[in-house]
Amino acid sequence: MNKLSYKLQHHPPNIGLQMQKTKNNLSSSGRLATMMMMEDEEDMTRSAISTLQSREEEIERKKMEVREKVELQLSRAEEETRRLAQIWEELEVLADPLRKEVAVVRKKIDMANRDLKPLGQSCQKKEKEYKEALEAFNEKNREKAQLVTTLMELLSESEKVRMKKLEDLSKHVDSRV
Repeated sequence: MNKLSYKLQHHPPNIGLQMQKTKNNLSSSGRLATMMMMEDEEDMTRSAISTLQSREEEIERKKMEVREKVELQLSRAEEETRRLAQIWEELEVLADPLRKEVAVVRKKIDMANRDLKPLGQSCQKKEKEYKEALEAFNEKNREKAQLVTTLMELLSESEKVRMKKLEDLSKHVDSRV
């Protein structure tokens, strides 16, 4: 049981007297109450400001802790990145130790292929021209051979005709003599 309940049960208040006291107290206590309220408000304001400041300090402290953790992780990540880059370079070297030499030879092969293409085209063109010229040559040779054969036949025939005429003339001359 609290004090107020105890007083009300054991000493009932005199309502009229209390109201008079209350009126008198109100005017003097009104100022006092206002002052007390102002002091309470100031105390509450100070308390609120103090609480806010401590919360701000706590937030700032936690912010710094998080920042330090992030910076630590970033430095670890950077270190790991450097380590992985070094491993990557070593893997590249292991992958093809003669990569530069191979690249040079491949480039030379490409250049040779570029040079060969027009030469091959020129060769095909000249080969075609050669075949056409050979065909024309062979055709003329056949024509010549045919003409020579015809000439031989004509000469042979001419010889026979002349021999026959000579024989006839010789017989004719012999018969007159």
